Amino acid sequence: MRALIGLIVIVYLVGVGVVLAPTVKTRWNTGTASDLSASVAQALPGALAWPASVYRNMTGRSDAAAPNPQSTNP
Repeated sequence: MRALIGLIVIVYLVGVGVVLAPTVKTRWNTGTASDLSASVAQALPGALAWPASVYRNMTGRSDAAAPNPQSTNP
């Protein structure tokens, strides 16, 4: 059971790293350390929610709280 939990944690953390990789890559050589940390801090909430994003993409569902810009209802 510990091995399964450990595997789940490792997969989750690898997913967070994959989501944050583009942010780190763009800021690594172009800005200061404070710019890098600020951009990582800004991207971190979305990176931590990557399982929800993957689920929505796989099922074709969108975020229920987001308003529909194409809605014609007043």
